[in-house]
Amino acid sequence: MIVVISGTNRPGAKTLAVAKIVDGILQKAGERTQLLDLTDLPHELFTPEAYTTKPPEFEAFQRAILEARGILTVVPEYNGSYPGVLKHFIDMLSFPESLVDKPAGFVGLSAGRWGGIRSVEQLKMVMQHRHAHLYGRACYLPGIGGLLDDDGRVTDPEVEERLQESVTGFADFCRSLHSDNP
Repeated sequence: MIVVISGTNRPGAKTLAVAKIVDGILQKAGERTQLLDLTDLPHELFTPEAYTTKPPEFEAFQRAILEARGILTVVPEYNGSYPGVLKHFIDMLSFPESLVDKPAGFVGLSAGRWGGIRSVEQLKMVMQHRHAHLYGRACYLPGIGGLLDDDGRVTDPEVEERLQESVTGFADFCRSLHSDNP
């Protein structure tokens, strides 16, 4: 199973729409997927006590990451970085086993012209520190406000093709690293 993470909890963000597109691409390619929406994180996860005792509602998130054979994160750029809720989510995952040797891929998006390159590059550093296997072909979606129609579909065929190639390439990457576990 490949886990797709919608990397923000901001209401109305385009990130979830892109995560759903990514999830759909993977499913059409025959992959089993699970979409994790960070807006669904339990509120108790944001208390100081959560560092020592995770709320029971977090177990489903933790289990999904542990069982995943790959993690593809859709990450927006906020203030030159990735959202704090995504960092907190990673911090709450059990260490070290959650991300060790786990394939990790990225789709960056931003309202600006760079498509979330800063957020992805910074997130890569954290994932590498946690010993994930980084997929080297991230997809960047600049000007996200104009790339999706009202139904959450990509409007630019070139961008859609780039996203397809990156996402299916990530699925191939996961298979190559886990050839003994289809």
